[in-house]
Amino acid sequence: MRFFKPKKLHIFATSGSSLVSLCVLLLGLKTSVTYYLARLNRKEVKRNQESPPEAIFAVMDKPTYDKSVAYTLTKSRFEILTDVIDAVVLVTLLVSGILPKLYTNVMSFGHESSAWLGALFILVTTLLLSFVSLPFEWYNQFRIEAQFGFNQSSLKLWISDKLKGLILSLLIGLPLLAGILSLVNWVGSAWWIWGFILLFVFQLIMLVLYPVLIMPLFNKLSPLPEGALKERLLALGDRTGFKAKTIQVMDGSKRSAHSNAFFTGFGKFRRIVLFDTLIAQLSEEELEAVLAHEIGHYRLGHIPKSLVLSFLGTALSFGVIAWLATTPWFNPAFGFKAGVLAPTFLLLGLVGSLVTFWISPLFNILSRKHEYEADLFAKKAMGNAESMIGALRKLSSKNLSNLTPHPWYSGFYYSHPTLVEREASLRKNS
Repeated sequence: MRFFKPKKLHIFATSGSSLVSLCVLLLGLKTSVTYYLARLNRKEVKRNQESPPEAIFAVMDKPTYDKSVAYTLTKSRFEILTDVIDAVVLVTLLVSGILPKLYTNVMSFGHESSAWLGALFILVTTLLLSFVSLPFEWYNQFRIEAQFGFNQSSLKLWISDKLKGLILSLLIGLPLLAGILSLVNWVGSAWWIWGFILLFVFQLIMLVLYPVLIMPLFNKLSPLPEGALKERLLALGDRTGFKAKTIQVMDGSKRSAHSNAFFTGFGKFRRIVLFDTLIAQLSEEELEAVLAHEIGHYRLGHIPKSLVLSFLGTALSFGVIAWLATTPWFNPAFGFKAGVLAPTFLLLGLVGSLVTFWISPLFNILSRKHEYEADLFAKKAMGNAESMIGALRKLSSKNLSNLTPHPWYSGFYYSHPTLVEREASLRKNS
């Protein structure tokens, strides 16, 4: 397959150059806004550190608060650094011609229409980008997280996780991508409809299989031992109309001191998973409140709503890919032949965030609304607000949460309301 260099595509040179320039402009704007919001947030955190609100000391003592401030500032500076590096890498990929050359080399092993080679190109590029980020992931885990007492992982375990992820990408990601790309040859221009249906069905299947087949590769899952806590949580499920197949404890502490709780699966395959760190940090009543909050998401229909949004988003993405692949200007702008699907998939994955970044606050608004509703469900299920407030305060303290974010920053990025906002909501009409 011959390499379509940008200078050969003189017909689309102007529009191609404009598109690349637009992407670079949007990337610069996104990076600037990211930096500005992070700077606002750091200034707000520092301002409050000088004279902390009295309410803070109901959540954590002064040494813990100072540590949370240091953690927030350190993470913020590091995230800005990685954002800038990510932007430089993306610009390099878009303007250097590296991607078309890589595509040419991969496709030289077979025919240009090979779905497997197209999928391999996408996967290889994605893996190469992940290799670039490895040093930063290592620094975050073994320097920043370790500095603040969160890292529990060993280098051996960290490398093992990366290798397992690579193998799973090859065993699952490659056939899935090849199957989607093959649809062009099977159903023609309607491929994108069947493509997003295939992907969505795959995601639903993985909701069931992930906790059974994938999660145990990384973590040990054990049934919650018999006793007062299990009886309490099962009784909560009974009175809230929530039946789970099992309650499991995950050994999250072998990687991090951070804590969590979540549901996996659906229908009769539904199960509750509690991090061992969460069980260690909270009282039984507080654990019950946290679980009531999670049940609230289920009982209030938040999960089906999220699935519908995901379904629509997937359909829209596939439709956009199908349209862009057939335009005479999108692929050629980046050095690829028009009508070739695999590069379009990759390119939209690379530049799509330049658009979705600006609409992400809308989804965060919806997410925060759901969190408020789940909190109130937990309050009603527990018969009081204090158990949920106690859990939130302890989790904020143990995880060194930022208690004083700038409103613009939290409004743009946070999927959960701040602790102050959640407490105010829970205490309302108490």
